[in-house]
Amino acid sequence: MYASDMISLHRSLPDVRDTECRSLQYQEKLPDTSVVVCFHNEAWTVLLRTVHSILDRSAPHLLKEIILVDDFSDMDHLKEPLETYMAKLGKVKIVRTKKREGLIRARLLGYSVSTGDVLTYLDSHCECTEGWLEPLLDRIATNNSIVVCPVIDVIEDDSFKYQYGSAKSTSIGGFDWNLQFNWHAIPEYERQRREYKDYMPVRSPTMAGGLFSISREYFTKIGTYDPGMDIWGGENLEMSFRVWMCGGTLEIIPCSHVGHIFRKRSPYKWRSGVNVVKKNSIRLAEVWMDDYRNYYYERFNNDLGDYGDVSERKALRKKLNCKSFDWFVKNIYPDLFVPGEAVASGEVRNKAKPMCVDSSVDSHNFHKPVNMWPCHNQGGNQYWMLSKGGEIRRDDGCLDYSGGESVIIYPCHSQKGNQEWVYREDNTILHANTQKCMEVSVDGQKLLMRTCSGTDRQLWQWKKKPPNGIIRDVA
Repeated sequence: MYASDMISLHRSLPDVRDTECRSLQYQEKLPDTSVVVCFHNEAWTVLLRTVHSILDRSAPHLLKEIILVDDFSDMDHLKEPLETYMAKLGKVKIVRTKKREGLIRARLLGYSVSTGDVLTYLDSHCECTEGWLEPLLDRIATNNSIVVCPVIDVIEDDSFKYQYGSAKSTSIGGFDWNLQFNWHAIPEYERQRREYKDYMPVRSPTMAGGLFSISREYFTKIGTYDPGMDIWGGENLEMSFRVWMCGGTLEIIPCSHVGHIFRKRSPYKWRSGVNVVKKNSIRLAEVWMDDYRNYYYERFNNDLGDYGDVSERKALRKKLNCKSFDWFVKNIYPDLFVPGEAVASGEVRNKAKPMCVDSSVDSHNFHKPVNMWPCHNQGGNQYWMLSKGGEIRRDDGCLDYSGGESVIIYPCHSQKGNQEWVYREDNTILHANTQKCMEVSVDGQKLLMRTCSGTDRQLWQWKKKPPNGIIRDVA
């Protein structure tokens, strides 16, 4: 807040577009848009700069209105002072929820009072850059079933420095089997389809969900948001699957840039004891993922809990005549590692000690040693898969050994080498490159690599493996 308060509400930003983007011609007649910004206890200058950047950098005839949705803020500056300030600007409406609703229902409220041809959703800590709007509206004018996202640049949360990259470095959205969104490089087949023109719209399997534009007519037709989802989380994947499976297209537009403050932690308080992200994700899995949903459920031992009634959303899918999730995986996200193709999965339990291989595999844990932990049969950090290529992996993180004592987590690269493991008939796990075996330390705390000796501390059981017990053997 201190950094934000020191900066002009109309601060200048560089034109971050690639040269090709600046010379592109867009259709003469473009739809207008309602920009919906939901907020809860947002800092004064951060919220105002978001609004001013929309007003300052959007062509007036394309910006129908800005709708600020206040999700039950209790800070004084967001009451009468905000009303007074926004009344002077024109084009800005403020609507307020009567209780804390969360992002999903707040966005539905914004949708219900908006009047533009296109809905553009932005977070309340954003800054729009020069030429951000026309590329988004132009794609929707071409085909109203295209849902578009700008490139999301990083505004540093401590200094407000604006970080951006070229169109060539644009990333696309993916997900893992925890149903968490992640970013990926554009695959070669998509580069080929775009004839290696980096500034062209790029197809993306999923979207981050915070910033996107969608035709109001199409948004209504495909069922807006699932109102049974609580607060936030999972709604971006649900929308992504639905768009692709029900005849639409999801794209990231490299010529449109919007900055976003990525905070190091969530500043909001929610009622405790309810895992809303899990509940929302189960709803989307039940409706959209067909049998593939079991790969997600295995992660938490099929403990679904109460996820509410999804019959209306299933009826919507049927009415829209949507394709299968298998079609989505094979045609839209063919690079996704499918657990069903794994030759073994589940916990990896040591024979000598009641200990299991245990590690988080997110990017914060790359290069960190993998350790042992008492087996808990809850999946999570003890859920592993052995791929046909010999990787021991979860999502995009693989067990990697380059010598020394420790096995580490490293991004899966499908090149074998340090990431090729062999689970042998004698229940040892051999590292193909070094011919060493996995071993648990005497105290049971550490995962080590040692010369193969057949000791019980080198014997391992996978929870799920082929009936004959042999997974892969060396010739």
